[in-house]
Parts: sequence; structure tokens; C-alpha cells
Amino acid sequence: MSVSGFSISTQNYLKAIWSLQEWTEAPTTPSLIAQRVGLRLSTVSGALPKLAEQGLVVHEPYSGVALTEAGRAVAVAMVRRHRLLETFLVQTLGYGWDEVHEEAEHLEHAVSDLMVERIDALLGRPERDPHGDPIPDAQGRVTSPSAVPLTDVQPGARVVVERISDADSALLKHLASRGITVGTVLEVGEGEPFSGALSVAPAGTAAPAGGEATSLGATAAAQVFVSVRG
Repeated sequence: MSVSGFSISTQNYLKAIWSLQEWTEAPTTPSLIAQRVGLRLSTVSGALPKLAEQGLVVHEPYSGVALTEAGRAVAVAMVRRHRLLETFLVQTLGYGWDEVHEEAEHLEHAVSDLMVERIDALLGRPERDPHGDPIPDAQGRVTSPSAVPLTDVQPGARVVVERISDADSALLKHLASRGITVGTVLEVGEGEPFSGALSVAPAGTAAPAGGEATSLGATAAAQVFVSVRG
């Protein structure tokens, strides 16, 4: 779908709403949208009725915000652009996975539909971006990995990292320095007592129960999505 007929602010709002709903069933509120797009709540609250008038969102005061089919189509097209650009920057231009989010945020509004398709073809139609997020195809279909937040996993489990949120570049850099990236098999152990943390280590290296491992607090662990292997 072409997004050229929509303003940058509209593109950003719709992409933010879809992204907020991608990994949770919790209601999407104007305050969450404001945090996501970096604007004041009053600005977002003023924009939502206009998006509703265009048939892009459904929003009732004091309730959640949902995309219509038309709104979803625009949002997914923007997500496709963003994730293809992140993949291109890493695979072709040598960026680190912690460096690409902001670059893609700017570029996604500037590239043409033709360039997006050329990038997709050049990369071999990738299904996931460097952070493990699924890349929607040209028809807007999204195939998400079966994964849960690391916070849902019990100590003693062996897991595979399927996705790491790109919201915090410092966390991405830290995890990479500890050998934790998408596809890494981890052994999960208990963190320090009363800390609420988990201890993780790539399988075959230092065991979480002893030796050198990485301790992740609840906030960081919630950004890592894994599939359980045993």
C-alpha cells in the first residue's frame, strides 16, 4: 500500500498504535501513544478525533484506541518500511543493531514505494529485522514468532531469543556485548534473592547458577522475547 497520501504525523500515529498493540492485548490509551511518539498528551488527544473522522481509528473517550482496517493498512505499510530499512542499514551499510532505529524513523518517511520494494528484493525478502521483529510482506501479512517475555520464564529453562525490543539502544548494546542477540540459546537461572532479576547465559558458556552470567532486572527482561526449549 502507498502511504504517500498521508501526512508524516498521521503515519507516525498509526504506526505507534499498531506497534503498541503488536505484543500485548492491553488497551492502547492516548497516554501510551503520547509516550511512543514523544508528544504531549493534549496534542495526541486533539489528533485522535481527526484520525477518527478520516476513518483510520476508533476512539471513544476514556476507552482504548483501535485501528480500522484502513488505519491498519497504513500502519503496517509504515512498519514494513521501518523494519526493511533497519535490516538494510545493518546488512548492507554495516550499522550496529543499536544504531538503526532512529535512522529508520527518519528515512521511512522519505523513501519511495519503489525503493522499499527494491530494498526488499535486494535483501532476499527477509521475514524478520535485526531485532527479531517480523517484517510485514507487501500484502500487509505479518507472521509473528511464537514468543513470550523473558519475565514469563521460570529459572531452569532453556530458551531461544526470538526478539529484543529496539526501544532502548543501550540495552541492545549491553546484550550484544554479553553475547545475547536474536537466535541465542540461553540458560535461565535465578538472580540475586529479592532482586526480581533473572540470570542468563548463552548455552554452553558460564552457567547462570555460577560463573559469569548476565543479570537482567524485570524492566530489561520484559524487553527480551523468547521461545522455551525445555
